[in-house]
Amino acid sequence: MSLVVEGLSAKRGEDLIFNDISFVLTAGEALVVTGANGSGKSTLLRVLAGLLAAESGTVRVSGSTAEIGHAREACHYLGHRNAMKRELTVAENLSFWKSFMGDSAGGTGTGIEEATEALGLGGISHLPFGYLSAGQQRRMAMAKLLVSFRPIWLLDEPTAALDANADRLFAGLVKRHLGSGGIAVAATHQPLSVEARELRMTGFTGVGEGVW
Repeated sequence: MSLVVEGLSAKRGEDLIFNDISFVLTAGEALVVTGANGSGKSTLLRVLAGLLAAESGTVRVSGSTAEIGHAREACHYLGHRNAMKRELTVAENLSFWKSFMGDSAGGTGTGIEEATEALGLGGISHLPFGYLSAGQQRRMAMAKLLVSFRPIWLLDEPTAALDANADRLFAGLVKRHLGSGGIAVAATHQPLSVEARELRMTGFTGVGEGVW
């Protein structure tokens, strides 16, 4: 399986944020997207996830052994916000996402308790999400990546609010995902602690472009 990006461009309002970005990631590969604030890192991930329309270019999944339609059907998107209801328990939040997302063709997600254990927070899934610390909330949001299967993870500043131990734990999850044939694209200012290619966004420099 490959994530194929060809000639991708995107605008914010009337401004061209980046232009003519192309890359191919195959099973087991990761890409770290770097650049200054406002250079288009988050915009790129949202376009890959199908949350924003591209100005030009294509995003597709190629060579999958399972039938996948639009590329977004193969993607998990973890943005700046945790996308969890504070009033619901952790288990209720994850149950919603497990049911809503379902599994992409080619794999099966984990159970809710197994996912929380994997993030080092077993035994507290009965608590309201709003009771958790910022770091715990971020880790619980990461459990969404596990409860429903998607071969491509799109991660926007995934380790924000995490301490060093949680950072290492998350790096281990990403490594296991890549080791099982998954693909990861992460926009981050911090090292992802996994072997990865790099795409540097130049942003507002006439026409923004990606630089390898």
